[in-house]
Amino acid sequence: MGTIICQNCSETIDQFETEKVSTLYGQCNCCDKEKEKGSK
Repeated sequence: MGTIICQNCSETIDQFETEKVSTLYGQCNCCDKEKEKGSK
């Protein structure tokens, strides 16, 4: 079992099946929207 976690807000984005237990970091949609608002 693997988990994808947002590197900004630490929320769980998704879980996936794999042979090893792993944690991957990405960015969730809510953080992408906030980043766009801040750059405008």
